[in-house]
Amino acid sequence: MVKGLYTAHSAMINEQHRMDTMTNNLANVSTTGFKKEGATSQTFADALAVKLQDSSEWYLSRRMGNMQPGVKIGENYTDWSEGGFRGTENTFDLALSDSGFFQIEFTDKAGNTSIKYTRDGSFTLTLDGALVTKDGDYVLDTNGSHINLDPTQPASVDRQGNITQGDNNQILATVGVVDFERNPEGTDYYYLEKYGENMWQTIDGAVQIPSNAQIYSGYLEQSNVETVQEMVNMIAINRQYEINQKIITTMDDSLNTAVNNLGRLS
Repeated sequence: MVKGLYTAHSAMINEQHRMDTMTNNLANVSTTGFKKEGATSQTFADALAVKLQDSSEWYLSRRMGNMQPGVKIGENYTDWSEGGFRGTENTFDLALSDSGFFQIEFTDKAGNTSIKYTRDGSFTLTLDGALVTKDGDYVLDTNGSHINLDPTQPASVDRQGNITQGDNNQILATVGVVDFERNPEGTDYYYLEKYGENMWQTIDGAVQIPSNAQIYSGYLEQSNVETVQEMVNMIAINRQYEINQKIITTMDDSLNTAVNNLGRLS
């Protein structure tokens, strides 16, 4: 019975983790290019349930049989499916039609710079003509350099990311878009991790490859979070949490009866 308390407790902790993941998705339902996350669950290994230092077994560890000590939090995963496009009529709002990332020269609060990657293509020109993100970080071209344009002249961006200006439609820069090798199933990136601020960074082992994505000027990719589905998940999580809560209450009442009533001598 006491084991049941721990089983229900572990289930409540797992449901809380699922709720945290789901609420983060809902909080970013309007975030440009955001990719929703999901949470997995795993059972505790049966091998963890053993008898230790048992003199009847010559002080050898022995498994206690088939037990289910509860559930443990698994790994979070990212859903990389593309979100829908929203038209903005802004030339430097860019959306990717396939897998890939824009390259950003990110500067942290300490002044250190590094390359980050994002699906958020809400860019703008500074007064000096630099193409930057909404936070002021530089957008990089295919050579990893800053993109500088004439802020007084109209510009256009084609599907290959070429930026042209002037009467002769001279190509002044090409927006850098890269991709990375995925797992064998093609569903996830093994060597990308979330950095924050809607950006990603590489870890050791990342292999950069060309992207097949086309760039759509005047559009932004919306979040791939489905609000209705997340609300359904919220209801399911709440019900699971309440069920395990009731289990703990019921077992607590049973233990109270066993200790204070059944164990009392007449």
